[in-house]
Amino acid sequence: MKNYDTIVIGAGAAGLMCAIEAGKRLRRVLVIDHAEAVGKKILISGGGRCNFTNLHAVPDMYISQNPHFPISALTRYTCTDFIDMVERYRIAYHEKTQGQLFCNGGAGQIVEMLISECRVFGVDIQTSCAVTNVAHDSDIFTVTTAMEKFESKSLVIATGGLSIPKMGASSFAHDLAHQFGVKVTEVRPGLVPFTFDPPILDSFAGLAGVSVDTIVTCDGIPWRENILFTHRGLSGPAILQASSHWHHGDAIEIDLVPKITDPVGHLEAQRQRHPATVLAYVLGAMIPRRLAVDLTGPDSTAPIQSFSNVEIAELSNMLKHWTIWPHGTEGYRTAEVTVGGIDTDELSSRTMEARSLPGLYFIGEAVDVTGPLGGYNFQWAWSSGYAAGQVA
Repeated sequence: MKNYDTIVIGAGAAGLMCAIEAGKRLRRVLVIDHAEAVGKKILISGGGRCNFTNLHAVPDMYISQNPHFPISALTRYTCTDFIDMVERYRIAYHEKTQGQLFCNGGAGQIVEMLISECRVFGVDIQTSCAVTNVAHDSDIFTVTTAMEKFESKSLVIATGGLSIPKMGASSFAHDLAHQFGVKVTEVRPGLVPFTFDPPILDSFAGLAGVSVDTIVTCDGIPWRENILFTHRGLSGPAILQASSHWHHGDAIEIDLVPKITDPVGHLEAQRQRHPATVLAYVLGAMIPRRLAVDLTGPDSTAPIQSFSNVEIAELSNMLKHWTIWPHGTEGYRTAEVTVGGIDTDELSSRTMEARSLPGLYFIGEAVDVTGPLGGYNFQWAWSSGYAAGQVA
C-alpha cells in the first residue's frame, strides 16, 4: 500500500489544478483516473481548441442554490491568474465573442501545460486506474483500485458530473457523497439542446440547419445569441444557455428580430411601400425565408396589403415574442454540464472541504455550481481546484 498526503480522484481540469497547487505546498500528491489519458473533456472542448476561460467570469454569472458560494474561489483565482499560466507557457490564444478565450492551436496545449506543471511539482498521475472502493477510518482515506491500494489524509473528488457519458462521465462523485452522508441537490442536464413533440417537431422538419440571431428568454433571463433548428428540435448557443435555467413545463420566449425595435412600424411601412409583395418576402428580409413560411403557413403567400392593422400587430408580436414549450432536452448524452450536484451547504466555500468529514473535498462540475457557455465552467474548475489545493 502506498501513502500520499493528498489523493485526487479525477484527472480533468479541476483535479489537475488542485494537484498542482497541492504539489506547490510540497505535498505528496497522487492523481487517479479511470480513463487511459488525462484531460479527455479538455481535449474536445471548444471544437478542439479549448475555450479555457472567459474574461467576464464573475460569481454572479453562475447558477447555484447558494449564489454566494462561488464568490470566494472565483475571486481568489480569477481568469487573469489562469491567463498568466497560459502566457507563461507561451500558448497563443485569441478572444472570440463575449470574452471567450480559445487556444490558437489545439486544446492539447492546455493539457500538456497542466501535465508539465504536475511534473514540476512532483505529482504522480495514474491513468487506466479505476477506483473500486473508498473507505475512511481514523482520519485516513483508503482508496482501492483495480491495481493497488493507496492511503492519504486528504481526498479530493474531481470526477465531474453526468454530462457526456461517452467520455467516461459517471455518478461517482454523487455516489461517494451519499456514502459519506454529504447531501446532493437535484441534478439535470445543462447547456443542452431542446427537444419537441409533434406537431411542433413536424413543423421544424424543413428548418434543419437554419440559424437565426435571437434573444432567447427562459426563467426571466435573456440570452442574445444564435439559435439553430435541428431534426430533433432547437440548439445553438442561445438555446444551450437557456437550457441551464429551464425546468420541465417551462416556456421559452424567442425574439426573432432583436435588431428591429419596432416591427409593427416596420411592417406597416412595408405594406405602404410594397403593398403587392407577399408576406414571405417581406418577412424574409427580417428572418430566414424558410422560417417565415413555416411560421405563417398559408398566409405566407398573401400580399402584405391584405393584412389589417390588428393582423400586423399579431405578426409583430409573434416575431418579438415567439413562445414555445419544449418537451424536454437531449439529456446528458449531449449536455455540456450537469446543473446541480454536491450541496454547497455541505462544503466550505473557501476550501471546498466537506463540513461533516474533514479531509474530504469536492471540486469542479461535481459541485452545485454551473456557469454559462463560453469558458465559465473551465474557470470554475480552475478556481475550485485552486481553492482545495491550498489546503488539501
